[in-house]
Amino acid sequence: MTHATTRPGSRGLTARPGLDGTTLKLIALGLMLLDHIHYFFEFTGAVPEWFSMLARLSAPLFLFCTVEGFAHTHDRRRYFLRMTAIGAPMGALTFFMMYGGFLRRPDGFYPLNGIFLNFMVLCVIWQGIDWLRARRLLAGSLAVLLPLAWPFLASLLSIRFPALATPLGLLASSLLPAWNLITDGGLFYILGGVLLYLLRGRRALQLGVWAAWTFVTNFGLPYLTLRGTEGFALSQMFTTYYEWLGVFAVVLMALYNGRRGAGYKRLFYWFYPTHIYLLYAASWAVWVWLNR
Repeated sequence: MTHATTRPGSRGLTARPGLDGTTLKLIALGLMLLDHIHYFFEFTGAVPEWFSMLARLSAPLFLFCTVEGFAHTHDRRRYFLRMTAIGAPMGALTFFMMYGGFLRRPDGFYPLNGIFLNFMVLCVIWQGIDWLRARRLLAGSLAVLLPLAWPFLASLLSIRFPALATPLGLLASSLLPAWNLITDGGLFYILGGVLLYLLRGRRALQLGVWAAWTFVTNFGLPYLTLRGTEGFALSQMFTTYYEWLGVFAVVLMALYNGRRGAGYKRLFYWFYPTHIYLLYAASWAVWVWLNR
């Protein structure tokens, strides 16, 4: 990682009336909270589905704000390390829950939340893009390609050296996240983040391309996959397979005025893991109470 430098589009937006970065993140945070209330307490039957429907805007908004944050930060190393300080421990804990049964709820449920793992991968790729723009071709190519190739390399190593499978799995779930193991995002989300970064400074094109990508990957591809399934109806794309609703986040992105806002840095970094595990603990208590 390098310190941020002046680059095309990094400060090219003239401040105008609209929503600043902090406001966008607060909206995303509120929607995320709705989503996770539904996620952790869905088993009760008391939380409406529309909580999660509205919340499809949350992850795209956080992605957009992270693009802006990375482009504007004065210290990219520190920015990346903050992502890692949250993403890696959460990923490691998920690994032990998944494969070791550690701290699973009595019904077998455990949280799969790991959006910071996506941002760890993206920070490296975004830096690589800027190195390529600066004609640092070797460093740039490695930074862009290695994170995308890492799942395949880890898989080959695991096959060739079976004794390394568990350590590599833990590494790929935490410090060196593999996009194929990220359930809270993954490859299409990461590639969407690449598009947003590549097209910074050309707002209409940036948001148009991102919206098209999101619709194709979250509506088009799932529909083509599911349409031949027995019992499937198009209406289910609006009631069950509604991840594509995130495309409407483009409206709020378009209102971004280029300003950082108040910041609240600690809130946005630490709210994520704190509320995940508090809600998980509360859901555990409710499950035990309902099944006493």
